[in-house]
Amino acid sequence: MKLWNLSFGFFGVQIAYALQSANISRIFATLGADPHSLSFFWILPPLMGILVQPLVGAASDRTWNRLGRRLPYLLLGAAVAVVVMCLLPNAGSFGLTVGGAMIFGFIALMFLDTSINMAMQPFKMLVGDQVNERQKGLAYSIQSFLCNAGSLVGYLAPITLTAIGVSNLAPTGQVPDAVTYSFYIGAAVLILCVIYSFATIREMPPKEYAEYHGITEAQKEEKSGMLHLLRHAPKTFWTVGLVQFFCWAAFLYMWTYIPGAIADTVWGTTDTETEAYQTAGNWVGVLFAVQAVGSVLWAIVIPRFKNHKVVYALSLLLGAVGFISTLFITDKFVLFISFLLVGCAWAAMLALPFTILTNSISGKNMGTYLGLFNGTICVPQICAAALGGVILALLGGRQVSMLVLAGVFLVIGAICVTFVKETYPEAQDEAVKG
Repeated sequence: MKLWNLSFGFFGVQIAYALQSANISRIFATLGADPHSLSFFWILPPLMGILVQPLVGAASDRTWNRLGRRLPYLLLGAAVAVVVMCLLPNAGSFGLTVGGAMIFGFIALMFLDTSINMAMQPFKMLVGDQVNERQKGLAYSIQSFLCNAGSLVGYLAPITLTAIGVSNLAPTGQVPDAVTYSFYIGAAVLILCVIYSFATIREMPPKEYAEYHGITEAQKEEKSGMLHLLRHAPKTFWTVGLVQFFCWAAFLYMWTYIPGAIADTVWGTTDTETEAYQTAGNWVGVLFAVQAVGSVLWAIVIPRFKNHKVVYALSLLLGAVGFISTLFITDKFVLFISFLLVGCAWAAMLALPFTILTNSISGKNMGTYLGLFNGTICVPQICAAALGGVILALLGGRQVSMLVLAGVFLVIGAICVTFVKETYPEAQDEAVKG
């Protein structure tokens, strides 16, 4: 139950993240964005992550007050996220020009990304702080399960609200009520999850934390900046980071181009003002929910593999098959098979990199290293987003081609898993001291 409580708040944070992932391209396309420029809006999430998460990690390593060590950052991030979730889907409803609505949405998205990153990072660090090596695989699998359960709620919210009568159409340049109300509900659930986290999580005070992680007085006095730690990061940090590069670039392209891709292949339209396109937008939520189900089921299987590398590579290959198959499927229900397979890759990406990494680093700089490691998630997304429009044009302009490219990236990621070598913190501590 303690392992569950450590990660339960992730459920609420992930609802917010899922609503963003499934609806950002749809929101900005509805506001009037050109498909070739959509990927630029996706630069913000990883850019905010690479700026915020290392700072949160390093600051929380040095924080202790009556609220705890990591939890104060959860509180601040969640508070900002709740406000912005109520503003972002209304970007086109304030009487602004198209350009003004785009700017407002862009700024709101920046704050949403910042706050979600601030709220998300504490849960990764809490597992690293309070769970031993033997249980970390299980702990991160529980986190993966809760993450995908939250995703399920976020992804299905718009189509569920549409089914009970909430409008899925809106005047030109405005976001449908089904999407807007979904963001409101997500904000409310996030508040409840934060309250639960504060009620059930007990963080170790500094002395107890030092004893648990074997941190000596001499080690406490050592001053290690981010650049110093990065230079002496264990090899595991970089090899897993290489895998991460291809994985997160792949998923960035999925999030960016899936609405237009399935609107084209299944509904036969790319016109954002048609009912068919908005129906496809709702179906994206269903497909992401299927992905979440596949990820939940696969997260149960992952701990049964004794070899992390084998299940890591296998998961990515299954995801690759799922992505590439979207090119050939024109039935919306057959796409369920594709996204169940994509879910296998997602489950591995949520659990295994952090299991492998936290086993290789000491508790003294856990938060800083996890914050820096977030760069292996953010940098590939920034690169992919910056090049998305160019690559789309080179591939003929069909958005489904970007999903095929995502599959190719996962195959490359699976090959890179062979370079990963798991290590343990003793050797890394010696390197940092040196």
